[in-house]
Amino acid sequence: MRLILFVLRSIFYLLYHQFAWTYDFVAAAVSLGRWNDWVHGALPYLDGRILEIGYGPGYLQLSLHEKGLSVFGLDESRQMARQASRHLHKKGFPSNLSRGYAQHLPFPKNVFDTVVATFPSEYIFDPQTLREIRRVLVTGGKLVVVPMAWITGRRPLERLAAWLFRVTGEAPGRPGTISTAMRNRLARAGFEVRSELISMRGSQVLVVIATSSPIL
Repeated sequence: MRLILFVLRSIFYLLYHQFAWTYDFVAAAVSLGRWNDWVHGALPYLDGRILEIGYGPGYLQLSLHEKGLSVFGLDESRQMARQASRHLHKKGFPSNLSRGYAQHLPFPKNVFDTVVATFPSEYIFDPQTLREIRRVLVTGGKLVVVPMAWITGRRPLERLAAWLFRVTGEAPGRPGTISTAMRNRLARAGFEVRSELISMRGSQVLVVIATSSPIL
């Protein structure tokens, strides 16, 4: 399992950096064309002044701009920053994008109503990341995370994709709720947590909504 995790992390790093130009193709292939649908599963929960952590190619950024929302982004990948900026500028939208790490958000406190991250790696539940997210959120602001999705279709290719997601740990077990460990980390960081399971085309997506309580 450790070897599998090491290989997966190496692949994800390359997809986000040197091979970022292949990201759309790979994401579409492994999800059987559902990746963007899964990412946009967060959309109904986003409002106010929004920060997206790990914006990748920028498709959720684009959708939020199209809805007329105030949206900003943070990502550490130079290659993804270029792609996202290009997509936004092509549609005539500003690219309010920054490069940096979630553990050290370059924003003042109490400035965002919502922080969102879709399919982030384990950094999103790092205690330092959660402290920083809570710092930049207004009281009662939301952290919305889409941590995983399950392919539930029964066609042979769908069953194969579901098996691959399961054995690699990307979508362990059956569709369900947030894990106890994840819930406890968020609670310790000062968030009240709920989750929803959204049914989509041949799949289900988990959305975690964590509301920031007042900092005492």
